Amino acid sequence: MEWIMDSLPIIWVAVGVALLLFMNIKLKINSVLALLIVAIFVGVMNGMPLTAVVTTIKTGLGSTLGSLAIIIGLGAVLGKLMVDSGAAQRVATTLLRKFGVKNVEWAILIVGAIFGISVFYEVAFIILAPLVISIAVEAKIPYLRLGMTMVAAATMAHSIFPPQPGPVALVDAYGADMGMVYILGIVVVVPAVICAGIILPRLLRNLDLPTPPLLKKTKEFTDEEMPSFSLSLIVPLIPAITITAATIINMFIEKETTAYEIVNFFGSAEISMILAVLVAIYVFGIRIGRTMSEVMGSFSKAIEGIAMIIFIVGSGGAFKQVILDTGIGDYIAGMMENTSISPLIMAWFITALIRIATGTGVVSAITAAGIVGPLIETFDVNPVLMVLATAAGSNTITHVNDASFWLFKEYFNLSIKDTFKTWGLLLLTTSLVGLGVVLLLSLFI
Repeated sequence: MEWIMDSLPIIWVAVGVALLLFMNIKLKINSVLALLIVAIFVGVMNGMPLTAVVTTIKTGLGSTLGSLAIIIGLGAVLGKLMVDSGAAQRVATTLLRKFGVKNVEWAILIVGAIFGISVFYEVAFIILAPLVISIAVEAKIPYLRLGMTMVAAATMAHSIFPPQPGPVALVDAYGADMGMVYILGIVVVVPAVICAGIILPRLLRNLDLPTPPLLKKTKEFTDEEMPSFSLSLIVPLIPAITITAATIINMFIEKETTAYEIVNFFGSAEISMILAVLVAIYVFGIRIGRTMSEVMGSFSKAIEGIAMIIFIVGSGGAFKQVILDTGIGDYIAGMMENTSISPLIMAWFITALIRIATGTGVVSAITAAGIVGPLIETFDVNPVLMVLATAAGSNTITHVNDASFWLFKEYFNLSIKDTFKTWGLLLLTTSLVGLGVVLLLSLFI
């Protein structure tokens, strides 16, 4: 009985997560409302005063959105401007033409990764899938083989690299250095997408299926309408370039100097995103003949499309704050003091379980971050590695509760069995290989 009483904090978290899954899966309640309900439930059941629960939720939601809303919102705007200007089409077609038929998989891998970083996964998929199918038909390659390559690169990059919502939320939750997330993230992403996007499709049989009907065709831009390849590639990568450059420059300059202030001002995620969007407004808008009204129309539609994700991230921050303020995170850390399980494995495992149950990468990542966050200080774990381990867990195998599962299935005209064999297996491969690389990095960092 004493053991049960001592374990009540973790029991109520488990019950809260189960309640979250029940509301998501069975009752089909929106994740924003479900997360807020669970946050209130866990806080009350762990003895927090009712007014303190309200304060904690406001603090968690406000602090999370305060640091993330700009990055996530402007990231969506940047992607929308690329799509509406033809820059997205320019990047894809140019790389594929340069690589040729023999190396077409590597071209698609690069394109998938670039789009995974710069636009939301569903947008990347809708843009690239028709192109992948048409290239596969021309090259006489099973379209699904190239489709798996594209999806492996896009999903892994989407899960690992800011300014996508999941990794941005993790960087904030763990207090990690965003520049190092980019640098070490490349080390994690490359072997993961090669294994899942290049090697795995060659090992699978029966991928030569009839060419599916395209569900949706995107606008075909003429060569004259599209921005140049160099501009189309560099502009969406401005945040990654400036943040990484600032991290490297900081190694050679002293703190509390003017140079340090300038470097870290422009190297901050928020300022780098603002700069990228300002450049994109000109390069992907005014410069190619679009009016400011048209550009701002793209801006507004992007914000409208991302509003729900921003609120989900904020609600996840409220749940995380309840876990922190009730001391549950410290309790979990205390339980693990005498265990041999790596906190990196624990972070991956908890995130993967929540992702499988909810089908939502952002929710699984930020929920897991609230639970395992205190382990960073207890075990002196590198926050960047915790970000990467959790991100890998958020990219694991999914099923019918994931909208992306159905997007892949229906667009490629697959059975559920074939969807699990392709989509499911490639995600599981990226997740496991990603975790393996993180564990290897932990031996040296």
